[in-house]
Amino acid sequence: MTDGIGELLRTERIELRPITPAIAAALRAGDDGGLDWLGGGPFEGTLDACGGLLKAHEAGLYEEAWGAYAIVLRAEGTAVGGVGFHGPPRGGSCEIGYDLVPPARGRGLATEAARLVTAFALAHPGVDHVVAHTEPANVASQAVLGRAGFARDGETEGLFRFVRR
Repeated sequence: MTDGIGELLRTERIELRPITPAIAAALRAGDDGGLDWLGGGPFEGTLDACGGLLKAHEAGLYEEAWGAYAIVLRAEGTAVGGVGFHGPPRGGSCEIGYDLVPPARGRGLATEAARLVTAFALAHPGVDHVVAHTEPANVASQAVLGRAGFARDGETEGLFRFVRR
């Protein structure tokens, strides 16, 4: 990990490994990106995040610490999803997103990952809140955010907005 954040981005069960531009390009091309994925590969949210990461990199705006991470089970070394930021903080806030491959859901892994990136962000000088959005029908994601300490804070463009301060 970079910027001395490696210890912050792991728990007893998971660690978050940076998805670099090279890994993102490999994943978008259908490769495993050098990771052993549960279910054979990342889910669509992780692939979408890789696309955004590559656009930021091409524009010279990519910062690894504020990018995407693979969620890896420490005991098995298996990647089960992705989590990360929608770019560096602006105006005192940053936005997170996450997803898991279907076989990894229901075990609290998304909540752990969301807590890790949220704690990292809130420990960063100048960040006073973290935002996440969910579709109204995505009750499971709303529950993840609730367990990670977020509170619903309205709607934006048809999505529920959640905030943690």
